[in-house]
Amino acid sequence: MSKRLNAVITRDDKFFVAQCIELGVVSQGKTIEEAQANLKEAVELYIESFGMEDLPDSSGEIVFYPIEVSVRG
Repeated sequence: MSKRLNAVITRDDKFFVAQCIELGVVSQGKTIEEAQANLKEAVELYIESFGMEDLPDSSGEIVFYPIEVSVRG
């Protein structure tokens, strides 16, 4: 059985930080691929520890995009 969840990856100085949106589970890696693999393992361990009964449904497709705003100061 598989469950579809959403993740976001950001760059933090030397590492890529990956976070599962629905569960709040976070991991990191030196590359995007490593961060993805580490997050997948962390989420699987989370589910193994806490079960699947209370897993939220995926919030669907998430779109991130940059915006530019005016800042006074």
